[in-house]
Amino acid sequence: MVFPTLDFVLFFALVLGLNLALFRLNGWRKGMLIAASFWFYAVWDVRFLALMSAVILLAWIGGLPGARKATALRTLCIAGLLGCLAFFKYFNFFLLSFSNLLGEAGLSRDFSWAQVVLPVGISFYVFQAISYIVDCAREDVPARRNPFDVALYVSFFPQLVAGPIVRAADFLPQLDRPERPTSAMRGMAVALILAGMVKKLVVANYIAVLLVDPVYTNPAAQGAPQALAALLGYAVQIYCDFSGYSDIAIGVALLLGYRFSANFNQPYRAASFREFWQRWHISLSTWIRDYLYIPLGGNRGGKARQAVTLLVVMGLAGLWHGAAWTFVLWGLAHGALVAGERLSGQHRATSLRPLRIGVVFTLVTLLWLPFRARNMGQVGEMLGALARPASEFSLALHPFALVLIGTGLLISALPLRWFTRSGEALGRVGPELQAGVLALGLVILFAMAQEGTAPFIYFQF
Repeated sequence: MVFPTLDFVLFFALVLGLNLALFRLNGWRKGMLIAASFWFYAVWDVRFLALMSAVILLAWIGGLPGARKATALRTLCIAGLLGCLAFFKYFNFFLLSFSNLLGEAGLSRDFSWAQVVLPVGISFYVFQAISYIVDCAREDVPARRNPFDVALYVSFFPQLVAGPIVRAADFLPQLDRPERPTSAMRGMAVALILAGMVKKLVVANYIAVLLVDPVYTNPAAQGAPQALAALLGYAVQIYCDFSGYSDIAIGVALLLGYRFSANFNQPYRAASFREFWQRWHISLSTWIRDYLYIPLGGNRGGKARQAVTLLVVMGLAGLWHGAAWTFVLWGLAHGALVAGERLSGQHRATSLRPLRIGVVFTLVTLLWLPFRARNMGQVGEMLGALARPASEFSLALHPFALVLIGTGLLISALPLRWFTRSGEALGRVGPELQAGVLALGLVILFAMAQEGTAPFIYFQF
């Protein structure tokens, strides 16, 4: 079930009504939200419910206090969670690599029968489960003896399949002290949901169909204008697609009475690569900082050690996004750039900010190439297209796609206070008008959207 669909609107309308009806019965309310979250996930593939249930069980057991040999138990539970993630996410990659090795040795075999289905959103809810265990061990959050609290934390449907990654210390206290949505919360939620829908249905989807997908499907026929437009178009597409999902998720959770932190903060206005990662996918970058970078040494030691740690961590971050060498290259390249800034001290530079923003944006956009490409061969084809003029076989650049690129860049550059003020304005009107604005906005956006359902890019991670 995807957010910008009529099915989800009907599903959420039912959940929202039940949430309000059961608000004073917190136990029943939590049970309803768990059931709704499991139903939401079962729509993708009912077989995935067993895996998510196992993840929840491991998280609950790993966080239990007072158990003998608690450290060993936590380690086993975290190892089990990582094992689940590694098997489902990377088994096909190693199977394909092994098959290619056999082929080079003249021993080709068909292993398609052994491939496994990648459960949607597994990276996100496994990371949340791991953070719960670690936070309990650090005593950042009290462990929950009630497994249903952990079940709701891991499975909560607004952020289940593509984040943002929510910390237990932020979410679990809200279960104990549920907050009835105020007019201000509803107004901000409406603004978030509509903004996310615009980003996804109008900007990201049309850029993908009109420009990015055709160019990447046949890069050998393209020239420099098409390749450059596709690179810039994908930078806008992935920002609008993923930040749009985050906006909708945060808005949906807010209507249910739960507050999530922002996941994006104008990342293309970053003047350094360190700053970019402080603004892009904030829930993941802070997770990596707190659960990988700092435990591996962080800023301790000399600059050389810090640079190596950054390379390792960013390489793992690239691998988290997918089992392909293109993602590893993308992660290592970002790691090398962040490490280079650290070694040279440029991450603290304050002069010539507009110039540095331009340089960072250019390199970030170029590095989206291996992130988007199917394989390293396609990376080479796109680089080749950048070095030749367009031909009669090249894609005709659609003016609407170019307008949308400009629109997406403008959206990414608008001051956040402009958006906040629109939410505050909606918060000052009555609930009937808020509902009317949301309904009218959805009708208009669904009418503008293309036929079919385009999944969010980060569903594959």
